[in-house]
Amino acid sequence: MASISLLFVSATILILSCSNDVEQNPEDKPKEEPTEKIYDETGCLYTSCKGLVMAGYQGWFTAESDGAERGWHHYEKSGKFEPGMNTIDFWPDVSEYTKTYKTAFKLADGKDAFVYSPFDAESVDLHFKWMKEYGLDGVFMQRFVSEIKSAKGKRHFNKVLENALNSANKYQRAICVMYDLSGCSSTDMQILINDWNELQATFSLFDNLKNPTYLRHNKKPLLVIWGVGFSDGRKYSIADVQSLVNTLKGPENKVSIMLGVPYYWRTLQRDTENNTLLHTVIKSVDIIMPWAVGRYNSGSYLNTASATLAGDISWCKTNNIHYVPLVFPGFSWGNLKNDYSLYNQIPRFKGEFFWQQVAGAKMAGAESLYLAMFDEVDEGTAIFKCLNEGNLPLNGAGKFVGIEPELATDYYLWLAGKATDWIHGGSNYGQNKPVR
Repeated sequence: MASISLLFVSATILILSCSNDVEQNPEDKPKEEPTEKIYDETGCLYTSCKGLVMAGYQGWFTAESDGAERGWHHYEKSGKFEPGMNTIDFWPDVSEYTKTYKTAFKLADGKDAFVYSPFDAESVDLHFKWMKEYGLDGVFMQRFVSEIKSAKGKRHFNKVLENALNSANKYQRAICVMYDLSGCSSTDMQILINDWNELQATFSLFDNLKNPTYLRHNKKPLLVIWGVGFSDGRKYSIADVQSLVNTLKGPENKVSIMLGVPYYWRTLQRDTENNTLLHTVIKSVDIIMPWAVGRYNSGSYLNTASATLAGDISWCKTNNIHYVPLVFPGFSWGNLKNDYSLYNQIPRFKGEFFWQQVAGAKMAGAESLYLAMFDEVDEGTAIFKCLNEGNLPLNGAGKFVGIEPELATDYYLWLAGKATDWIHGGSNYGQNKPVR
């Protein structure tokens, strides 16, 4: 019995010794592999970006006395919004808005000219009503990191996002947050991360009952980051964006990510930084959208796009990435750049240019489209209702650019609806622009 007791004590000491060794060396413990976060998609109306036609929505305009306390933000130049001092080339058609703001501008007949503010819920609601009426799937809500760094900027964009989420739910339109990195530095990546976490909590973004139209992709909520790999001297690096992506996805793959990249991302030429790390970052995300605005016009489109689209789509399919080509109606930024030669720099040609791109993307095998932009009147890419040529306010020595006089002010919304129908599988479409 004594030998048995001694053996028992020895074994106990050995076990305790082994146990103490484990406690003293936790790195020797087998590590648990992180599990991918699973989201319930019950009730979600948009579970994939594939098959959707979405527009970019800036929502950055404000008006005097709209409550945003930012003055004529993004309408004005050097603090003034008056003839000869402004940044917009197109003028919104506000005939259907219930709340507008009188400006210092006059129409040719002497009447006052008015604008709107997306700080007002009723204005954003009207925009989403148009999306439903004309068939557009929804919008990517741009959120400029350089602007949300200020209290007033964050307050404005939070209010616009709140307006949009409510209207997206009301009209069952897809909606997704898009961060624009323009003007950022490396240290601003953490500001984005903090803001993104705040938005999820403040707006219950992923609550299927409260926000059933928030866009999902690859079984996760989608987040867009625009502005990686451009060769224009940005103060953040591709490595900064890779670290940002790693954090946002995390070991649990918390969200799907779309990247806004330069047009020549694949060949690393022209508008793109010659750094193969860009391809590494792209391979770590779910979707890319190359920025095509200003990269071609109606004359150069075929030569540019024919050599680009097919190769881009093939590369993305090989690497299991969804490819979303961009389509824009035209381009004009004479007032923004204070250069009158830049009015109507890329003409719209009554929608021919827009449809040329739609057809080119569709025939190259594109399954989705990004329309630039819904409300961008600064650079003349807006597809929403704007005033016609001949019915514009006077602008001192300068001018404004309008929708072609033969067309209704809603023409580009209508044409965007036809593009959406084609992407959805509609028939009787081809290279020729539809007739209204």
